[in-house]
Amino acid sequence: MDMPQVSPFSADAFRLRAANAQGPQADDDYGDHRFNPGFSHLIRRDGLREAAVLIPIVDRGEEASVILTKRAETLRNHSGQVAFPGGGIDQSDPSPEFAALRETAEEIGLARNYIEVIGRMPDYVAGSGYRIAPVLGIVRPGFHLSINQHEVDAAFEVPLRFLMDPANHHQGSRLWDNRTWVYYDMPYGGQRIWGVTAGIIRTLYERLYA
Repeated sequence: MDMPQVSPFSADAFRLRAANAQGPQADDDYGDHRFNPGFSHLIRRDGLREAAVLIPIVDRGEEASVILTKRAETLRNHSGQVAFPGGGIDQSDPSPEFAALRETAEEIGLARNYIEVIGRMPDYVAGSGYRIAPVLGIVRPGFHLSINQHEVDAAFEVPLRFLMDPANHHQGSRLWDNRTWVYYDMPYGGQRIWGVTAGIIRTLYERLYA
């Protein structure tokens, strides 16, 4: 399907790319184990907790942006880290999409009537023990954020163009179980986007923009 002559990093172009990428593909097995195949047996295991995040693409004309959050420093898990809005899927949630929208409203006060859900990425299995459903959404401008200080210290926007540029996808490593663990790192504007969040962004790039 030919792409219309619009900016490749506009919300309209993102919507078309996402539509073209829907459906099963041969490489739908995504997660930290894709970057660390030697740890696959530790990552892809029974008992994973189900979670959902929203990838909120803000329609800013020719240059869309992505809303990210900085988790509160007081949280027990992943405190202070940059993340997509989202969280655990409750038993009462009818779908991952519902959970992602609910958590987004709870964390940053982004009302769901500003969000158009356009699809989902394949689940991303995190080394921290979560199976994450990344929900794709286009956000209409004019929204107002209300930060839940118990969960989030800040919310900010990053240009989609920056995140989809592989030149900004730096690789880092550390030792885990006496072996090298590789992760992506995408520093921007004084914020460090890394770990699972950067892994999901890298997956988005590979599936939609590579």
